Amino acid sequence: MKLHRFYVGADTELTQIMWVRDSDLLHQWGRVLRYRVSDELVLFDGVRHDRLYKILSIDKQQVHLELVTQLERNLPHQNIYLAWSLLKKDKNDWVLQKATELGVNHLVPILADRSEKTGFNADRARKIIIEASEQCGRSNIPSIREPVHVETLFGEFGDSVHWLVAEQGSPSHDNLLGADRPGVVLVGPEGGWTEAEKSFFADKHTTYIHLSPFTLRAETAAIIAVSLLGRSS
Repeated sequence: MKLHRFYVGADTELTQIMWVRDSDLLHQWGRVLRYRVSDELVLFDGVRHDRLYKILSIDKQQVHLELVTQLERNLPHQNIYLAWSLLKKDKNDWVLQKATELGVNHLVPILADRSEKTGFNADRARKIIIEASEQCGRSNIPSIREPVHVETLFGEFGDSVHWLVAEQGSPSHDNLLGADRPGVVLVGPEGGWTEAEKSFFADKHTTYIHLSPFTLRAETAAIIAVSLLGRSS
């Protein structure tokens, strides 16, 4: 049986013996995965521990777990922010999921001049991020926030981060990220950045990164940009 991972939150103490009574977990374990006595699973709190447990007993009201071993935590090697312009339909879900799998630590939906959508459900987004973290094996949960305007984001972070703007036809750069500061990659909407936004980026001395000789969909650009940063040193 595949070894599944479950996020329990930072407030849950992962002890030697656990009694789990969370209704959502009980449903998933009993009805969906059909766990039985002696089956094993992983619990992680997102901040300290990943631990392997064995089921001692299971019923509709509770599951009794015993610790088998402490597991090595699997964390992203770089501190990357993905700031992407909100997209229509389920494209945001896809960005959230894939960025989590690729090791982004902070997800920031932004409102650009040509953004076609402004509404955003942060609670639903967090559920998608948690599920992606469980499935991909990472030991922490990326942060997510409410949408913010591009100018506001620059006001918050200033020179404390490396600013990287994804733009077709931009010069390529090696070693995009240094060890001194996190990197924030900005990905525009389907219509691209406006001239006013490009002028704003120029005033802020941002680094432009080239993704492809072809015109990319915004969600594709976001994932390629994150992949490039993940490979840089």
